[in-house]
Amino acid sequence: MHFLDQAKIYLKSGAGGPGAVSFRREKYVEYGGPDGGNGGRGGDIVFEAVAGLNTLIDFRYTQHFKASRGGHGMGQNRTGASAKPLVIKVPVGTQILSEDREEVLADFTEVGQREVFLEGGMGGRGNASYKTSTNRAPRQHQPGIPGEEMWVWLRLKLLADVGLVGLPNAGKSTFINQVSNAGAKVGDYAFTTLVPKLGVVRHRAREFVLADIPGLIEGAADGAGIGDRFLGHIERCRVLIHLIDIAGEDPVRAMHIVEEELAAYGGGLEDKPRLVVLNKVDLSDAALDADFVVALQAAGADAVYPVSGATGQGMNALLDAVLGYLPARTGTERHGAPDEEQSPANEWSPL
Repeated sequence: MHFLDQAKIYLKSGAGGPGAVSFRREKYVEYGGPDGGNGGRGGDIVFEAVAGLNTLIDFRYTQHFKASRGGHGMGQNRTGASAKPLVIKVPVGTQILSEDREEVLADFTEVGQREVFLEGGMGGRGNASYKTSTNRAPRQHQPGIPGEEMWVWLRLKLLADVGLVGLPNAGKSTFINQVSNAGAKVGDYAFTTLVPKLGVVRHRAREFVLADIPGLIEGAADGAGIGDRFLGHIERCRVLIHLIDIAGEDPVRAMHIVEEELAAYGGGLEDKPRLVVLNKVDLSDAALDADFVVALQAAGADAVYPVSGATGQGMNALLDAVLGYLPARTGTERHGAPDEEQSPANEWSPL
């Protein structure tokens, strides 16, 4: 499945049904009079966050969503049927932005979260509702209220507890495959990872979600490489793992490059706790590992964890440190909550 984290869509709630103009004309009924019923209410546009979705790709092909209009009022004081809401299912972590992307209109952070985004129009009044003591046979009626309409942007920010950052070829894909069930593509070239990847890590009878994003290079905030577009997926993480290749040209410089790009992006990433990890120690010796640990700490790292994504060396100490930043119950427990039963409705889902 292709990954898409932004999409522009058009929404329109249903218009209300018009009221009816009708009069009683029944044989053997002495008194007639107006009996036109009111129109039904138009359908709402409703968004619902569901489990099992992690992309907005289907919104690329279906971009217009229009709810049904309410039913017409009828004679014998019959009110038109109200239209069912149109339910649009989105992944957990989806934000709805205004057309200019300046305002967040809704934010879906939990499975089952359901919000009425655009309300359907009210049904129009039938002529029976206009009857008064001085207006015994009204012929006026009210058309239904039009529905609301607007263009919005959907933006997906994957929900993860821990984010994985680093330069290209730092070994992030190998790392996430070692500690989780992600099954990320691994290759001996830069930018093996082109879209964010999620994996569930199980350690010491606890679980958390780890997000791997494409590698950052110097100037990513200005669009270099893949840029910083995918950094939004780690904005909600509790802690970041900064992976550094011990076999790289300058591990200290590598750490500073990523730190500078995180600060340039903003979004609170520069203030998030970080665990600096020296990766690929299986390719070096203990003395060299110790030298680089000292150098990174001198450059500003609070603690450095030497690990090997290929062999698993040092992983337990690192994951123990990660658990220290997480609450007792985390990760998949909030993503896997069962769907709540909903009343019958028109539903649209990319599934």
